[in-house]
Amino acid sequence: MQGKRILSGMRPTGKLHIGHLSVLQNWARLQEDNTCFYFIADWHMLTTGFDETAGLKENIYHMLLDWLGAGLDPEKSTLFLQSQVKEHAELHLLFSMITPLSWLERCPTYKDQLQQFGEQGKDISTYGFLGYPLLQAADILIYKADAVPVGEDQLPHLELCREVARRFNHLYGRRVFPEPQALLAKVPLLPGIDGRKMSKSYHNDIAISASPQEVEEKVRLMITDPARIHKDDPGHPEVCVVHTYHGIYNLPEVEEIRGSCRAGKVGCVPCKKLLAARINAALEPVRERRRKYEGRPGLLRDILESGSVKARETAARTMAEVREAMGV
Repeated sequence: MQGKRILSGMRPTGKLHIGHLSVLQNWARLQEDNTCFYFIADWHMLTTGFDETAGLKENIYHMLLDWLGAGLDPEKSTLFLQSQVKEHAELHLLFSMITPLSWLERCPTYKDQLQQFGEQGKDISTYGFLGYPLLQAADILIYKADAVPVGEDQLPHLELCREVARRFNHLYGRRVFPEPQALLAKVPLLPGIDGRKMSKSYHNDIAISASPQEVEEKVRLMITDPARIHKDDPGHPEVCVVHTYHGIYNLPEVEEIRGSCRAGKVGCVPCKKLLAARINAALEPVRERRRKYEGRPGLLRDILESGSVKARETAARTMAEVREAMGV
């Protein structure tokens, strides 16, 4: 894809893990030939974390560091903070006047997450949570994005965004908004070191910012084949978390490792040491870029402020069209 306008964002819930790295690297590739807007979605964080804001500013700082480390370039992409572009809130409000309630209630994640958070003892039955797909639509449409890099779980939200665009254009008799398309990337699914979904809350993640020693320790704790007692026992790599990671970080050697494992010719300890070395090699360029910005909060603040100014210029032009179309 070239010459398109791209929009995406992430909620600042804490340090990113290496499961996010392929997403960010895809964003970095897109910035080479497209006009890209990438935002830290602090308002979206409030939809479920409205009572957990103590570390929000620190999380924003760490997220931007991870983005820059992964290769996002403020000279090539507009990097900004959602809450610094108030036009998002204005468009969300105007969209809420024309969007049927049933459109929001049918989002497949709505009832599932209500139940999930309810089981955790947290009530998120708020308008903010019900309406967050509409805020997402405002985030996307205010920049007239042609495409949005998303995972498959976000496709229903993007379809709602297109429906809102069609409804607005039809109601007011002019094509203010394009209908953005999904940009599905092949993102490898990394399990946590214990085999479950990788999550900070499970403490089974490897942070993008992890030091070489931290990576080695995390890999050392990875779950391997439970049926393999002795190092010369035949292994079953298909059930081994370490082998899954080799398939992503050590592709040239994965077939040899698989065969050696099945034949009992390689033990888990050297296999883990090799994996840790490969992960550290992949993370070293990220660490090097990250070090340029660490300890420089003023520079990070300037990057977000500058990006937010640029984003507001685009958003303001769209809102002028919206107000004119609506007669408000």
